[in-house]
Amino acid sequence: MKKSLVAASVLTLALAIAASTSASGTPAEKTTQPTSAQLKQMTRDAHTPEQYTALAQSYSQVQKSYLDMAADEKQEWDRRSQNIMSIAAKYPRPVDSAKYLYQYYTYKAWEAGALAAKYSQLAAPVTK
Repeated sequence: MKKSLVAASVLTLALAIAASTSASGTPAEKTTQPTSAQLKQMTRDAHTPEQYTALAQSYSQVQKSYLDMAADEKQEWDRRSQNIMSIAAKYPRPVDSAKYLYQYYTYKAWEAGALAAKYSQLAAPVTK
């Protein structure tokens, strides 16, 4: 009994390690998106128009990422909205979580867009 339990545990561990190494070996299809720590550091260090332009482009990437996630969540929200049963529905329903995620992603996209616009203005040359 103990031997079969140990063998099953070892086999499970070996499969998990094999799956993680094969997943990490695949090339990334997406462009690398800066982390929030990197964005904060870039914001602190930005003093030249080139740095502001890089910040604006980074925030535009973040905005696009949030808009993509919001579009996916909108589809999920629509899908879940078709199966609503009002009788004995407990809160939060699956449709509510999809709605709230959609709203969160759209807000974060708006926020990133506002920051991209701000840094684009700072990158623009000042004319008198």
